[in-house]
Amino acid sequence: MRLQIKGKNLDVSESIRSYAERKLEKLDRLVHDEARIEIELAVERNPSVADNQVAEVTVRLKGHTLRAREASRDMKASIDELVEKLLRQVREEREKKGAKRRTADKHLNGDAPAPPPVD
Repeated sequence: MRLQIKGKNLDVSESIRSYAERKLEKLDRLVHDEARIEIELAVERNPSVADNQVAEVTVRLKGHTLRAREASRDMKASIDELVEKLLRQVREEREKKGAKRRTADKHLNGDAPAPPPVD
């Protein structure tokens, strides 16, 4: 897994960088080594926006791209919520892939129900 952390309107401190890396270790177990992950941390400068600490992530997997965005008043809270969204998306992708594989195996083994007769 290759991780890139960028800041927009913000200098990414070492503590935030290490916090994001530590949180994304959960994701490392679910994706293969060739996955590219880009995190963009930003601060919205609009005073009418209360949740101005924004975290966005793009995960480029083999054949898929996953994106998530989260905003809150605290950058660490944004990162936490972002990681939860991303983990859910990765699990859903894995379940889809597993379901397709099981369906294909049934058809190859002949376990699938026969199609209805055509009159």
